[in-house]
Amino acid sequence: MLVDLSGKTALVTGSTQGIGAAIAVGLAKAGARVAVNGRSAASVGKAIDRLKGEHAAAEFFPAPGDISTDEGAEQVFTAVPRADILVNNLGVFGAAPALDISDDEWRRYFEVNVLTAVRMIRHYLPGMKDRSWGRIQNIASDSALVTPAEMIHYGTSKTALLAVSRGFAKEAAGSGVTVNSVIAGPTHTGGVEDFVYELVDPGLPWEEAQREFMVKHRPQSLIQRLIEPEEIAHMVVYLSSPLASATTGGALRVDGGYVDSIVP
Repeated sequence: MLVDLSGKTALVTGSTQGIGAAIAVGLAKAGARVAVNGRSAASVGKAIDRLKGEHAAAEFFPAPGDISTDEGAEQVFTAVPRADILVNNLGVFGAAPALDISDDEWRRYFEVNVLTAVRMIRHYLPGMKDRSWGRIQNIASDSALVTPAEMIHYGTSKTALLAVSRGFAKEAAGSGVTVNSVIAGPTHTGGVEDFVYELVDPGLPWEEAQREFMVKHRPQSLIQRLIEPEEIAHMVVYLSSPLASATTGGALRVDGGYVDSIVP
């Protein structure tokens, strides 16, 4: 399939590294002009320099701002007055005993993992509807369906994000705009490598360490390896394209078969 996003402007939140950066690259390689977002101008500038060094023909531009705050969101809106494609990737995660999670921490997870997406959609969806075309994806997690005991605040926030996607898909009904969730499974990032080596022999080569981690700690994965960020990006690029015009209100899994279910 040929995906051509030429002439489209995309905003990917939390895109200076990891899954967000891979999505930014995927959209840019398909021809979109991509806004890279992070909390500071310095981090965004450094990320763009790296991405342009690796993908010289791709078009990236900066959209710094902490979108969990009103001020930061306004910075992004100024940098990106119009978006044809919005990917809400920003999120926080971490382990904590369920009974020790404070009200403030619960609020922080909902502010970052849920309300930032709502804030971005509320701003960009009206323009997409006026132009009768737009694509919105919210990056969720297998934890939305299989709530982890060690981070129920994270899992709950990602479950809420599925409802946000479905609800705004109804708001966009009949407009030519689609809204979906992408359920990402255990993914290979720098932080995850550190996590893996906390659970297996730190002297093992990465491929062996990953294999042991998956067998012992993620045995329900059907691909028995971590997902690469680019594999998440492939789904996002497809959903961002005209080819996905009949896919909306859905929760599409890129989880390596991690969730033991036929449908979400």
